[in-house]
Amino acid sequence: MPVESLFPRLEPLLPSVQKPIQYVGGELNSQLKDWDATTVRWALMYPDAYEVGLPNQGVQILYEILNERDGVLAERTYSVWPDMEAVMREHGIPQFTVDAHRPVAAFDVFGVSFSTELGYTNLLTALDLAGIPLESADRTGDHPIVIAGGHAAFNPEPIADFVDAAVLGDGEEIALAITEVVREWKAEGEPGGRDGLLLRLAASGGVYVPRFYDVTYLPDGRIQRVAPNRPGVPWRIEKHTVMDLDQWPYPKKPLVPLAETVHERFSVEIFRGCTRGCRFCQAGMITRPVRERSITTIGDMVEQGLTESGFQEVGLLSLSSADHSEIGEVAKGLADRYEGTNTSLSLPSTRVDAFNITLANEFSRGGRRSGLTFAPEGGSERMRKVINKMVTEDDLIRTVSTAYENGWRQVKLYFMCGLPTEEDEDVLAIADMAKRVIKAGRDATGRKDIRCTVSIGGFVPKPHTPFQWAAQCDHETVDRRLRALKDALRGDKEYGRAIGLRYHDGQPSIVEGLLSRGDRRVGKVIRAVWEDGGRFDGWSEHFSYERWTACAEKALAGEPVDLAWYTVREREEVEVLPWDHLDAGLDREWLWQDWQDAVDETEVEDCRWTPCYDCGVCPTMGTEIQIGPTGRKLLPLNVV
Repeated sequence: MPVESLFPRLEPLLPSVQKPIQYVGGELNSQLKDWDATTVRWALMYPDAYEVGLPNQGVQILYEILNERDGVLAERTYSVWPDMEAVMREHGIPQFTVDAHRPVAAFDVFGVSFSTELGYTNLLTALDLAGIPLESADRTGDHPIVIAGGHAAFNPEPIADFVDAAVLGDGEEIALAITEVVREWKAEGEPGGRDGLLLRLAASGGVYVPRFYDVTYLPDGRIQRVAPNRPGVPWRIEKHTVMDLDQWPYPKKPLVPLAETVHERFSVEIFRGCTRGCRFCQAGMITRPVRERSITTIGDMVEQGLTESGFQEVGLLSLSSADHSEIGEVAKGLADRYEGTNTSLSLPSTRVDAFNITLANEFSRGGRRSGLTFAPEGGSERMRKVINKMVTEDDLIRTVSTAYENGWRQVKLYFMCGLPTEEDEDVLAIADMAKRVIKAGRDATGRKDIRCTVSIGGFVPKPHTPFQWAAQCDHETVDRRLRALKDALRGDKEYGRAIGLRYHDGQPSIVEGLLSRGDRRVGKVIRAVWEDGGRFDGWSEHFSYERWTACAEKALAGEPVDLAWYTVREREEVEVLPWDHLDAGLDREWLWQDWQDAVDETEVEDCRWTPCYDCGVCPTMGTEIQIGPTGRKLLPLNVV
């Protein structure tokens, strides 16, 4: 039976809400498939507003890969703003997709991609609006299978009650594998019902089904063990790693938004993974090993993406794009191809030690010269050794001096506050560094219009990193240090006006810390916050620290744990961590040793250019580092 569009009921209500265009769909390269011509149907969600969710690479890639397959349909849905939520509740309109405006509850699979844990309350809103029971245990065969993915899914325990399954790592291959399991199960008459399907998914070892695992606790609140509660379910779940990115050149037809979004460009992921070994960086740890796309595949993807979309900017994305073994050739080849057109190239924040002016000039050849962004992360030399960010202040000054000499006027520096072992003077050192940057610019150019923006985020310890055992810094200390830094910059008559300061207060970081290292008991807190009106917690205007602390106190009242226990407490080596049964490929003993090296201020080299230092990923996953150079060149495009 076809599932009817909700749009005739929705359209008359759109004038009553802000930004109605984000709910209408019909973007260039969006796809509509016949419901009855397909047997497996996915609703894909990025749990944030359309303007943040539409550019998300992960959702766009899965959307395209699934829709390419015969008999498979994928549509997109995003979080609705509170005004739209109120209208939908008033008129009985369920959570819908933006493609064909079909109700999410009608699909077979509801896949949700979490880049950040602060989207958890938005998941509950979407489930509730869809008419899907919030808790997995209450769902029947009439409801979709709810699957979490994305970086936050590497510890899905806080939302274990709300999702049916979670997938770790790259989604391209596992999404198709899940599709085949669902297709076979349906073709066989859905044997075993919902549990039968989940057991099939869990038995593969590639899908984590929380309900098939029991967690027991020690009297002091720590986890005693996590164990399967039925036969055929593996003790550990492994992440998925796509080993030949050239075989997966997606997105081929990028979605072009109707409404303004946070990124208006065509993005190409030039490699996946990072082995720089920054100890705070979860993305770098969980996406190993490094796998580069070849220069020719990058060129083909850029050409096709621009042709299909009409975008005028290309972003070359990765965790450290300037580390691609052929980045110079990539930049020159693309700059040559698109010289004289309206197409500009951009590189996200660049490592100080990977930057060179030739590269920067290639990227600005199209005529647009934006500011340069560097991320020293730690203010002092000592702090950078702790976090394994092997960049000296002299390296930075040399780099920015070269940039200023070559015509740049603005530099942005990114730091973190609240890092392990941090002292007040480590944060105040940021002011000294920023002043040196301005002085270097003035000395290099003889001009006074040199600018430097300092942007600071609160540090949150993440699972599967050496800092997973660390105590998080309390928000009062973070805020006090940031106030002192602000005073140090504002009080400087010579340089203060040339330095901009942007920072987030420490309270959202504490909540993110609760969610990132929490266990299943934190689910009660998330639900209480949502029932109290919590929505869009990643947005400062919607976030309420008071709501989170009050709900945590109430929800955890009968437990031997509280908000501080999950955040500002340091863990011992032997403690069972909530995600220990979820395998990111990293050897736990190596992570612990790297944590000890951090405390000792010992740096570790990048294994791309030095011998292996046994993090465990390559042997555990049966993978290997894949880097060039290939020696190939980008040829000019044929003149039309």
